[in-house]
Amino acid sequence: MAKVSSQDLGSQPIGKILIKQAVPASIGILVMSLNILVDTIFVGHWIGSTAIAAINVVLPVSFFIAALGMAIGIGGSSIISRALGADSKNKALKTFGNQITLTVLLTVTLVIVGLIYSDAIILSFGGKGAIFEPAKIYYTIVLYGVPFLALSMMGNTVIRAEGKPKFAMYAMMIPSVSNLLLDYIFINVLDFGMEGAAWATSLSYIVCFIYIWWFFMSKHSELKIDFSHFGLNTSIVSEIGSLGFVTLARQAVVSVTYLFMNNILFDLGGEISVTAYAIVGRMLMFAMFPVLGITQGFLPIAGYNYGAGNYHRVRQSINIAIKYATILSTCIFVILMVFPEAITRMFTTNLEVIQQTPNDMRWVFAATPIIAVQLIGAAYFQSIGKAIPALLLTLTRQGFFFIPLILILPKFYGELGVWISFPISDVLSTIVTAYFLNREVKATLINQPS
Repeated sequence: MAKVSSQDLGSQPIGKILIKQAVPASIGILVMSLNILVDTIFVGHWIGSTAIAAINVVLPVSFFIAALGMAIGIGGSSIISRALGADSKNKALKTFGNQITLTVLLTVTLVIVGLIYSDAIILSFGGKGAIFEPAKIYYTIVLYGVPFLALSMMGNTVIRAEGKPKFAMYAMMIPSVSNLLLDYIFINVLDFGMEGAAWATSLSYIVCFIYIWWFFMSKHSELKIDFSHFGLNTSIVSEIGSLGFVTLARQAVVSVTYLFMNNILFDLGGEISVTAYAIVGRMLMFAMFPVLGITQGFLPIAGYNYGAGNYHRVRQSINIAIKYATILSTCIFVILMVFPEAITRMFTTNLEVIQQTPNDMRWVFAATPIIAVQLIGAAYFQSIGKAIPALLLTLTRQGFFFIPLILILPKFYGELGVWISFPISDVLSTIVTAYFLNREVKATLINQPS
């Protein structure tokens, strides 16, 4: 593997470096998404469709805790990218040490709280009726592995901030592959049921952590920290918190969305509707992998060049990232509009679920071709350290539009009101983001010295 340095972010052609950053990110997200997808297929066929709904109840809780690691990672990585661009390596090292300390303290505390109040949490997130028992089994075991997942998610963003996208890709691929192998052994061979699915997931998180730890101890990382870097620094923690809060708020809104969706759909359509949403949710994670890869690849490029004062390269990275992401999202839209039933049949043989899910899927992805502007726009503000606009734009889709819509529209249109809320919120949030992104580019990037 050719040696890659953070300086490449400021010197190579934008199109080339974006592809170099985005392709490994996309592959990593693809493998991780395939892991979730195949894991759901295994669970659906080997345990049952109720088990799919049970996992869907647990995911927002475990992912929210793990998202603390991602939030700390992205917040700190924005600092690290700009520090490396400004040739301030000591600040980058101190930031990384603080990221580790914060991740351990916060995630372990939340896991303990989550285990103490497990029954109430599962019920509040829609784990009702036949869903409760398998959800509790899965929830309890998976939570043990969540701190390792949080540390891995944090470390992965730092690897990317160093300009090492291939190692970040491997960090996403290794646990995904191990989870599928363990799924096969624990569920199909040993017949451990939900316990097997849960242990396969937790152990895969630990495998990922081991790989991340190896990377930072190896010669491949530029960030060689020591114990002096672990002591919390008020200004760094404050900056990590303000930028990381954007990611955490987004995941909190996602978790709240799951809470509302599972409960609303259970009341409107029972376990069948909750299962349909679980399948559509897996497709949201899987199908968007190339667009999310472009977004992940864009972040360190914009942050590094902004820190280095290369404003023309920042503008160029925004335009190219939106162009590539729009092309990819349009391709995704076409595939999902044409083959929703075939996709649904991959997950289950339940005829009621197969009958309902394709139409729901079409509504959810109806506005997919335009979402690149929303994703890249919000990511831009985060990459340059502007926390407040990044937070507000991140929350526009689900927080400001989607959640109010799913609380209002079902009163008039029933379950259809839930599904049409997806494209309406996509359109509205894209319009808002485009306005603020255009205003920011004109104010700070055009006619600036580079």
